[in-house]
Order: sequence, then structure tokens, then C-alpha cells
Amino acid sequence: MAPVGHRLAELLDAEVQVASDVVGEDARAKAAALQPGQLLLLENLRWDPGETANDDAFADALADLCDVYVDDAFGAAHRAHASISGIPARRPGYAGLLLERELAALGGLLEDPQRPYLAVLGGAKVSDKLIVLEELLKRVDAIAVGGAMAFTFLAAEGLDVGASKVEQDQIDTVGRLVRDARDRGIEVLLPVDVVLAPEFSASAPATTAAVGAFPADQMGLDVGPETAERYAQAIMDAGSVFWNGPMGVFEWDAFAGGTRRIATAMAETSGFTVVGGGDSAAAIRGFGLDDRVDHVSTGGGASLELLEGRDLPGVVALRR
Repeated sequence: MAPVGHRLAELLDAEVQVASDVVGEDARAKAAALQPGQLLLLENLRWDPGETANDDAFADALADLCDVYVDDAFGAAHRAHASISGIPARRPGYAGLLLERELAALGGLLEDPQRPYLAVLGGAKVSDKLIVLEELLKRVDAIAVGGAMAFTFLAAEGLDVGASKVEQDQIDTVGRLVRDARDRGIEVLLPVDVVLAPEFSASAPATTAAVGAFPADQMGLDVGPETAERYAQAIMDAGSVFWNGPMGVFEWDAFAGGTRRIATAMAETSGFTVVGGGDSAAAIRGFGLDDRVDHVSTGGGASLELLEGRDLPGVVALRR
């Protein structure tokens, strides 16, 4: 049995059969021979191009292996693949316990969040989060921005950010979003100090400077301590918090302080807390605080698409 098969057997206390192919002769034979208490583990479905193409023939072959379909893969629910939306079009389909928890937690933020509702967004690019940013600004009471994307926000405010990464083609869009948000009474929190380095390197010497006083040859790799405290206080005062994206290069100790402070505040606040998968989920787990927030999503892309107000193909297929 493959190592993953061994682990699955331990977790589920069941005998696991492993097919040597995706939906070929071996998979069909082993599926037909399954006894009560046995499971069949298929090879990686994406080895077959029919999976990502949501090919009818491939979906038919998958459906032929089962009588009932249960989807517990929220992290893939935003993909219209054969195993996600094709099988439940052919067999009775149900949400697994994890998928139910994800939809309840994230759906609560969409429908009736406890107020004030704060979104904390970080990560590398504004362009990666532009749609969810626009949608969140329709629902939140405040937003705090960190990570490399914060420098595009600061540039849109007319501030010099030294050698920090800026998406020049997003400056006008960001400026418009921030103006519109403030006009509607939404608080937009931006860094007031930043941890700088002369190069993108774990061993680069780190210094802290106030926003607007960056040396031309220095780049921001983390929010500064004053910023981290302001964001932490906003988290402590919030009724609901959604966090997606680190505040800096948290994998490197010298630039992990901002992300660590956000994670600590998320663990300490009495508000309802959701970590939106991806790097922010990896960060809070790395700090050992994941069991002290209300929900850590297993789907970075799926959680963002859900909060954008999109219908996830995997969920639509189950409703159908």
C-alpha cells in the first residue's frame, strides 16, 4: 500500500485498497470487489486531462465507481472539475462535515457578521485580491492592509516607498477604492512604519522607518511594530475578523514580527475570527495558534471566491 494509503487507513480505521490507475481496469475491479469497511484510494485524478476539463466521459467513469458522492474538499470547491461538479450531476451528492463547517463560517461573514467587521488583508499583490477587496469593502466596517500589497496603497496616497514593490498599474484603482471606502465611513488602516532591508534576503540587515521616510535603496519586508500594534488593537475591538495574507515575509525571522502580532491578536480577541487559508493559515499554524481561532479555512482561493460572492461550482453541484 502507498504511504498515503497507510495514513488514510490509520485515520479512518479502515482497510484501504489502492488502485494502480485513475479510472482504469484496476480501479474498476477493486471498486467492484470492495467489502463493508473497505475504502478505495485512486491515483491522482489530475493525471488524467479529463479531470480539469470536466470531461463527460471521465466524469461518467468516476461516477461508475460509486453509488453516492460526498464532497469534503472545500479547497477545490471553486474548480469546475469532473470530480467536483461532474460526479454529483450523476449520483446523489452531499457535503462532508468539513465543507459544511467552511460554508457556515464563511457564509456567516457574508450574511450577518458580528459588528464591527474587520478585514485584514496582506500578501504580495493587490491584483490577486482586487475582486475580493471590492466585495469586502461593501460589507466591512474597517480594513487593515499589510504585506507587499500595502506599498501600492501607500503609493496611491502619494507617499514615497523607496525600493518597495509597487504595482504601478493598480495605483489609480486602489486610490479610487480607498476614497470610495472613506466616503462611506469605512476605516482604511495602512502602515505607519515598516521593517526595511536593502535586498530581498533572509540575512539582510533589518531596520525600521516611519512611512514617508524610506531610504531610496531600501524595500519594505514587514509592517513595523507600531503598525502591528494598531492592527492588533483593531482586531481586539472587532466583532468579526477575516484575515487573509501575511503582513510580511513571515518565513524569515527578521520579518515575521507583523504577521506574528496579527496571529496573536486573532488568538486573543473575543470576536469571531476566520483565517482565510493559504499563507495566513500556514502562518498561524506555524505560530501554534490555529486552535485558538474560530475557523482556519482549508481553501485559500475557495475562501476568497466565496467572499467575493461567487457561487462555487462544487457547492452549486451539490445544491443541484
